[in-house]
Formats: sequence, structure tokens, C-alpha cells
Amino acid sequence: MKRGRIAYAGAIYEAYPDAQGVRLADGRTCREDEVVWLAPIDTGTIFALGLNYAEHAKELQFGKQEEPLVFLKGPGSVVGHRGFTRRPSDVTFMHYECELAVVIGRPARNVPRADAMQHVAGYMIANDYAIRDYLENYYRPNLRVKNRDGGTVLGPWFVDAADVADVTQLELRTYVNGELRQRGSTCDLVTDIPALIEYLSGFMTLAPGDVILTGTPEGVADVVVGDEVVCEIDGLGRLVNTIASDADFGRV
Repeated sequence: MKRGRIAYAGAIYEAYPDAQGVRLADGRTCREDEVVWLAPIDTGTIFALGLNYAEHAKELQFGKQEEPLVFLKGPGSVVGHRGFTRRPSDVTFMHYECELAVVIGRPARNVPRADAMQHVAGYMIANDYAIRDYLENYYRPNLRVKNRDGGTVLGPWFVDAADVADVTQLELRTYVNGELRQRGSTCDLVTDIPALIEYLSGFMTLAPGDVILTGTPEGVADVVVGDEVVCEIDGLGRLVNTIASDADFGRV
């Protein structure tokens, strides 16, 4: 099942795909642009993977890692489908990152790889923007690169794990103003989902609602104010986001 969360007419609703756009839990239907989209779930800890596709690492001239490159993200970084992400006026290179987001459904502590997928509740699309100007180095992605308000787009749907036939064979695509810019497949993950859960749960407990952003393929490119960025993943939907200016956010 696909389900999301929206704000409409002063209330928050669980919502579902519909031919008209979106169907509310009470049966009413709306167009996608008539509602405010929230992240499909209340997120717990967000784990983000860097350089988890070999070709993307090569694209950034980065060698093989000895262990996964993981960093944490705060809840304020999250924005929903059709939201706006600010591009600061002083930056020269801000890029999208289409990623498969894995949602934990059961507590996981010291979970072996063979049992890891039993702890997955489902999946979402993520677009985790990065500002390369602010990057110190790839082992220390600092707060301004990856924890900015509204810099991580999630949605539009949470999809139950049982409804994804083979999570290792999902194609990811990113379009900027309708032009295909990025394409990859989860078959090319350097550290796959079971290995990530085994690794993380080996030194900390993963809780229901925690989210693992599994990294982005090659093909990242600069985006500017006014660009519409669309991320697609097979079976999960189409996540839309627009780049906005400092002035749009009242920062002049």
C-alpha cells in the first residue's frame, strides 16, 4: 500500500493515490496542488550515506571506502512533496541527490545481515540536496551541507516493504525542468540495505521510524532558483520539488 500525509482545510490527513490526485482518509479527493504535502511518516533518526554508488564516488574523484560513510540529519531538514528548497545566494554549486529511503519498522540491535530485511517497514523517495561550496571533505560533511532547513525532500508516499518485489533492482531517475539528468539502479549500491542495517545496528539500536538514505547514483548537477526537480524510483512514485531564492524565504 502507498500512503502519505497531507494538510488540508486546517487538518492533517492520511492520504492515498487517486485518479484525481489524492484521496483523503475520509473519502474526499483533491488535486495534488490543492493540499500541503508533509513527509509520509514522522521520522526518527535520519542516517544518510555518502558515496554509496561506485560511479558517483568516481564522479567525485573519491576512492574506495573501508566502511560506509554515514552521517546524521536533524528533523528540521525534512520537507514534503511539492515543497520548496532554498538555494542560498552565495553558493556556486548546489545539487540534487535522488535516493532510496529505507524506513525501519522494528527495533534492530546487533542484527545479522541474514535477518536485516525483517526490520524494514517500507520505502520512500528522498531528494537530499547538497551544497558543495560548504563541504570540508567527504568524511566530514558539515552541518551547512546536509542539515539545512528543507534540504531533504521525502515522499510523496510511504510504500510497504511487502509491495516492493525486489528492492535491489529499482531504477532511480532525476529530471530537472523535464530533462533527464540522473539515472541509476539500486543494484549498484556499494553497501546494500542488509549490510547497512547490520553495520548500524552493530553499535546502536535502530528504532521504528528511523530512516536510512542509501546514497545517490552518478549524474549530479547544479540547480538554480526556479528549477523544478523531479525524482522517480520504480514503484515508489514521483517526488516533485522547486528551488527557491533567499528572497522567497524572506532572507534578503
